[in-house]
Amino acid sequence: MKMTNSNKKILQIQHLQKKFGNNFVLKDISFDVTQGEILTIIGPSGGGKSTMLRCLNLLEEPYKGIINFHDENILDPSFDRNLYRSKVGMVFQQFNLFNNKNVLQNCMVGQELVLGRSKEEAKRIAIENLKKVGMEPYIEAKPKQLSGGQQQRVAIARAISMNPEILLFDEPTSALDPEMVGEVLNTMNDLAKTGLTMIIVTHEMAFARNISDHVIFMSDGIITEQGQPNEIFNHPQEEKTKKFLRNFKNENL
Repeated sequence: MKMTNSNKKILQIQHLQKKFGNNFVLKDISFDVTQGEILTIIGPSGGGKSTMLRCLNLLEEPYKGIINFHDENILDPSFDRNLYRSKVGMVFQQFNLFNNKNVLQNCMVGQELVLGRSKEEAKRIAIENLKKVGMEPYIEAKPKQLSGGQQQRVAIARAISMNPEILLFDEPTSALDPEMVGEVLNTMNDLAKTGLTMIIVTHEMAFARNISDHVIFMSDGIITEQGQPNEIFNHPQEEKTKKFLRNFKNENL
């Protein structure tokens, strides 16, 4: 586990709600994220984890609540959402790469269009980050020529090329074959050591226990339990948490 070097709250979520029709997927979600913190969110499928993450980067519009970024509510009508989106990156389950662009172009396009960087600067930063994830040899390849693990590492390089303050991961290994999971988790481990603030929704329990500063257990649209990894994985208090973690008893938790 990495300890954060700052007590500054970068993100504060207060009483967040989200509903589809009359169905409340998020009922009342509140938590803080400290700068440099690695926060993992675990829990059963359908519990609202991915929806909550999509509310944090405004892919979904919350129904009620407050999301403060550096003490400013991003849901306020006057808030600059485009600026916020450039500060909060996301790595998806399905990679979301542009199939008609090669690896290098995938990592350049957002920098040029959103951040206004020159082609030369965008290329330099893209190559630098592709090196970090071990994908520099593949800069000319198209996504369909790569394995799932390689595509996800390109997606991570693309996200960090935008210099985000926070990086969100929505089950980044769930679409991968088992033998490719490790390479993506190793890349995320390396990233965690750089001091980047990360919020990770994952079903990889051993990984969550080892990488996290803080763990949230979500079920049925609420936070059932939260705490440090040792508390959640070794001494869970709530029956729902205990029942969920029993499914992973072979993972060396």
